[in-house]
Amino acid sequence: MKKYLWGLAMGAFFACLLAQGCMKNRPELYSVAFYNLENLFDTIHDEGKEDYDFLPDGRYTWGAKKYEAKLKNLAKVLFELSRDRVAQGPACIGVAEVENSRVLDDLLGQPALAQYKYVHYEGPDGRGIDCALLYDPARFQVDHSALVGYAPLEGDTARFQTRGFLVVDGKLAGERLCFIVNHWPSRGNGEEYRIHAAKQVKALKDSLFRDDPHLKLLVMGDLNDDPMDESLQALGARKDISEVGEQEFYNPWWATLEDDSIGTLCYRGRWNLFDQIVLTRPLLDAQGGGLHYVDHEVFRPDYLFQHDEKYEGYPLRTHGGRKWLNGYSDHLPTIVYLEKK
Repeated sequence: MKKYLWGLAMGAFFACLLAQGCMKNRPELYSVAFYNLENLFDTIHDEGKEDYDFLPDGRYTWGAKKYEAKLKNLAKVLFELSRDRVAQGPACIGVAEVENSRVLDDLLGQPALAQYKYVHYEGPDGRGIDCALLYDPARFQVDHSALVGYAPLEGDTARFQTRGFLVVDGKLAGERLCFIVNHWPSRGNGEEYRIHAAKQVKALKDSLFRDDPHLKLLVMGDLNDDPMDESLQALGARKDISEVGEQEFYNPWWATLEDDSIGTLCYRGRWNLFDQIVLTRPLLDAQGGGLHYVDHEVFRPDYLFQHDEKYEGYPLRTHGGRKWLNGYSDHLPTIVYLEKK
C-alpha cells in the first residue's frame, strides 16, 4: 500500500513539473485594438469648440440619459474586445473622437473598464474631438508620451485645425513598444491632406528609427482612407509581408478588405476599412522569441449591426440622422494579436 501511495505521489509530482514546464514554454498572447467611438461628447460646452450639436438644446438633444447610455454601450464593446482569446482583454486600445479628459474619466469610470488608464492631450480640432490611448498599467507601462501637431499644407494655415499624432512609448511584456494614434483629415477634405498626414507620420517614424533601428512600432487610427489608397502607400504600408522593407510597415487590413470583403464602416452600401493598425518589420520576426505579430481581426459581434430593412448589416451607430438609435459607433473596432514565447 505504501509503495502504491508513493507511486501516486511521485506521479503527481512529475506531472506537476511537466505542467509547469509546458506553462513556462507556452507563448504569451497579447492584444491591442483601435476603436473610433463616434462623437463621444459630454453635455457641457467647451469654450472655443464647435460642440453645440451635442448639448441638451442642440441638434441631437444630447442630455444625460443619452450620454450615460453611450458610455455604457461603449464600455460593453471595449470590455469584450479579444476576451475570447486574451482573458484580460487588450493591453492597449487607441480611440478617436473623444471630446476631452472628462469623457475619458466618465468612460473609464464604468465598472467594466476599471483596469484601464489613459493618455490624452487636448488638441486643436475645431469640433473638439481628440485621440487617446487606453492602457492596462498591469501589462503596459508608459515611459513617454507627446501630441505632435498636424502641420498644415504650405499656404493653407488658415483653412482648418485638425487632430495631431499621439505618440506613446512604453513597455509591453518587458519590451519597448511604441504607438502613434491617429485620426487623419476627413473625406470632406481632399486626398492631399491625408497624404500630407501620412508623410508626417512617416517622418515621425524615421525619427524614432534613427534612435532605435529595431523599434517595434504600431501606427493605428481612423485614417479616413482604405489600405490600398495613396496615403497608405506614402506611409510605406505594404499588403504582403514579403514586400515590407526594413523601415516600412505591414498592413494586414489590405487583404481583409480586398480579399475577404470585410470592412469597418459602410457608406451607401460599400464597405471601407479606415480603422487600421500597421506594424513595423521588427514586429514580424518570430525567430527570436520576442514580441511579434500573429493575427488580426475586425471585431464583429451581431449586436454591433443594425437589423432594420433599410440599413440591414450597417454598424449600429448612435444616431441615424437626428433619430437616437442608442447604438455604439458608425465604425467597428480592429484588433491585432501579438505573441511572446
